[in-house]
Amino acid sequence: MKRLAIVGSTIALVVALALGVAAYVAATPKEPVVHLSVKRFEYRPKEIVLKKGVAVVIEVESQDVVHGFNLPDLGVRTDVIPGKIARVHVTPQKTGHFTFRCDIFCGTGHEDLDGTVIVEE
Repeated sequence: MKRLAIVGSTIALVVALALGVAAYVAATPKEPVVHLSVKRFEYRPKEIVLKKGVAVVIEVESQDVVHGFNLPDLGVRTDVIPGKIARVHVTPQKTGHFTFRCDIFCGTGHEDLDGTVIVEE
């Protein structure tokens, strides 16, 4: 009887441990996250530094109106809607300086709404 209780306790402990590890793995981000906010007529930060070959998630949040986030040299584009976080995954395969822009007209000053991604080795 005592042996059965020990076995039962051991099984319960192993199951609890496995569930805890699974929850931790599920909650741990697989890729680093870069936060970017946009409002008329400014991205913050205006410059993002990434590493070649390292996958990241860029989260873009609008502070006012609908904007676009377009980073054509790295194949990234999304709409940025107020109240929602737009997430894009990117793994830069080349080094250099790449311009991102708002590609949805957001008012006078729209043409100056841009920033730079710097990809380093």
